[in-house]
Formats: sequence, C-alpha cells, structure tokens
Amino acid sequence: MFKNLYFRLGLISTLTTLALLIALPKIPISIHKGFVNLETSVGGYNVNLLGGKIKLDLRDFKKGLDLKGGIKVVLRADMSKIADSEKVNALESAREIISRRVDLLGVTEPTISTVKVGEEYRIIVEIPGLENVGDAIALIGETAQLKFKKLKTDKPWTEEKFAEYYTDPTVWEDTGVTGADLNGVDVVVGSQGDIQNSGRPQIKLKFSNEGRSKFSEVAKENVNKPIALFLDEGSFPLSMPVVSADLATGLTDDPVISGDFTFDTAKNLSIQIRAGALPIPVEVLEQETIGATLGNDSIKSSFFAGLVGLLFVFIFMVFKYGKLGFIAGIALSIYTVLVLAIFKIIPVVLTLPGIAGFVLSIGMATDANVLTFERINEEIFWKKPRNLAIKLGFERAWNSIRDSNVSSLITSFILFELGSGPVRGFALTLAIGILVSLFSSIFVVRTFIELFNIGNVADGRSK
Repeated sequence: MFKNLYFRLGLISTLTTLALLIALPKIPISIHKGFVNLETSVGGYNVNLLGGKIKLDLRDFKKGLDLKGGIKVVLRADMSKIADSEKVNALESAREIISRRVDLLGVTEPTISTVKVGEEYRIIVEIPGLENVGDAIALIGETAQLKFKKLKTDKPWTEEKFAEYYTDPTVWEDTGVTGADLNGVDVVVGSQGDIQNSGRPQIKLKFSNEGRSKFSEVAKENVNKPIALFLDEGSFPLSMPVVSADLATGLTDDPVISGDFTFDTAKNLSIQIRAGALPIPVEVLEQETIGATLGNDSIKSSFFAGLVGLLFVFIFMVFKYGKLGFIAGIALSIYTVLVLAIFKIIPVVLTLPGIAGFVLSIGMATDANVLTFERINEEIFWKKPRNLAIKLGFERAWNSIRDSNVSSLITSFILFELGSGPVRGFALTLAIGILVSLFSSIFVVRTFIELFNIGNVADGRSK
C-alpha cells in the first residue's frame, strides 16, 4: 500500500492539512461582499468526540509555569510518624489531596509532583496563572481528613434523589466516623457469590476496632440509605454507597465500596481515601512567583529563535543540495506543523526547556536528510542510475539514521524517567520531535523526490 506514490502523497497532504488546522490559533474570517455574508473562523477548535467522552481542547498550547507565570511551592512532608513501608503511599496520598485542593482554586494545568531528596520527601506544586501565593499555601498546606456523612433527618431518600444529593453538600451531616478510624484501604475483586459485582474491582475499608463499632452504629441507623465519603468540606463526595440490609445487626467484616469502577479508578479512589487515614503534616520549604510578562517575552524570543534557525537550515540545505535541499526544506516545514499539532493533542505542557528540545529536534531531522543526500551523491558518483541511486541512498543511510535516533530516544527516556519538571518537558518534546523527524526525513522526503523525479546530483548540487 505504501509503495503507491500517489497514496503516500495523499496521506501526507491529509495529515499536513489536519495538523495545520490543529496547530493554528483561532483566526476569525469575515467576508461581506455582494451576496456573500460570511462570519466564521479557522483553528482554535474545542472538540468533543463520542458524546463528550473524548475532549480535545485545541484552542491554545498548554504553557508551563515559566511561560505562563504563576507560583511554585516546595513542601516537605513530615514522615516521622509513618512506617517505612507506608511512606511512598502516604506521599502519593498527600499529592492526590493537594491536587484536589488546587483544582478548587479554579486554575488550569497545575503540576503536582513528588520527589525524594536524601531522606526527605517533598511535594512540588506548580500553579500557572495564579498570583496570590498566600491563599494557595493556606489551601494546599492543610491536612486532608476523610469523613463519613449521612443524610440529614429531614431529607427523604429514593434512588431518584441520587444526582441531587450528590451535587448538594448541604444535605449531609457528620456521623463522627473519619479516616482516623481506618487502619488502611485495599482494592479487591468481587467474589463469585456476588452476582452483580463478581470479578469487578471494589474498595475494602479496613476499620480499627473502635472505628468498626462507630460505623456499625451509623449503619444500623441508615439501612437502605446512602453514606457519603467526603475528603473536603463543600466538595462532591468520593462515593455514596447505600447501606445494605445485612448491616442492620452491625458491621462484622471489613465493608467494601462497590460501583462502576475500573481497576485504575478504584486504585485512585483508594489512594484518596488512604490520605484521610494517613494525614501527613507538610511545611513550606520555598516559594517562588513568576510574572506572566517574563513568560510572554520568553515565548516570543523562543519562537523567534526557532523560526530563525529553521530559515538558516532551509538556506543551508538549498545552497548545499539544490533541489534536494528545497525538498528537505518543505519536508521540514511539514515536520514543524505535525509536531506542533501533536503538542496540542497530547497535550504537552510547553516550558522553555521543552521548546529547546523541539528546536534541537529540528536539527536532528535535518541531520537525517544530510546523511541520505550524501549517500545519494555517492551512488551517483559511482555511476548508478538515478532511480537506483535514490533507492540505495535511502536504504544505506537508514542504519546510521536509525542508530543515531534510537540512541537519542534512549537518552530522552532516561531524562524523562529520572528527571523532573523542566527536564521532563525537554525530554518529552525531544522524543516527539525525533519520532516525527523519522517520518518526515524518510517517508515525506522520499515521496517528494520520487514525485518530482529529482536525483541527478553533481558536485554536491542537484541539477
């Protein structure tokens, strides 16, 4: 299929057109002339697919803290009262809770990560677009506490009330049972005896003896009514399990929360619940505010540098390889559009190091073309027919191109796994650029060369 020249050309044209529409910002189009009355726009789309299950916000690139401005807070977790076997879980629990609290600020694209420095466990919070550092620290520094709540006595319960009560925190009141009454949380699989939940993931709450007694009293009073699990005051409940009739005599075993869980969602929910059972005091080690003006200047300078670099590479390739170089320049432009579109779709959070990785990958894409063109030159110098020289040039350059790019991808993977923050952004954009450059320098360039039947090369120049 890919041997068909015009099929390949159609595929390249289609991908380039789609990538251009994705990469473009919103551009309004207004035409009012004669019978034409057009008000529309291209680019900057916000797409909902499969009934809203898949959402693609393509209106703008996601910007990191150094480009958008905002705050960075480094927190140190106090693990003195946490068992060694639970420290990693406790740190991840705290990260999940802080992430929920940051979401309450109404900001977009926050980055909350964890890191171990020596014997210290730290949480790094980066919130683009936020200026009030004091409010942010006050919010994220509080220790989360899981609470079990019941419906107020004047609130009747029917299944039709589920959606209403789920979104209204005012209908609930405390039961006195909290995360402090738990010894832990596990993800389990429903037993075969439970027909409805057999084989499905569930969450088991491991109560302490005192907690089991307290929960039993609550269960007896609320048979066939929901008990809601809250992590934050005023937020939506994590879950609203209905107390089954077999709990009327009290809790004799660890209860489970059943629902429409996947193993991933069950694991995430268990982490959130565990956070209430394992609160970790945190203290602020450092805080930093980055102005948006600096970010905008950095974006302009970075993209200007990228455009200048692209232009000089284009001029060099045309000067060195003539028509072949011009073809490579067109392929490089297609490469740039494809990469920017992928950045929006994933989406990649752009930082200054990330942009540097993208610019570096442009040079690596050019390097593959140089290797290929030099091989074509050698084959023609050895009196090979033009079409055969092109074929052999691509085939014999491929091993060098492959080894060079694979080694760079391995380096990117190591940087992404072991690095943090801007280093991971650099590694991700570099890896994406390398993968797309392989498509551009081999598939796109070869298609264009075969299409225009270019290949006579003499003295390093195309005729």
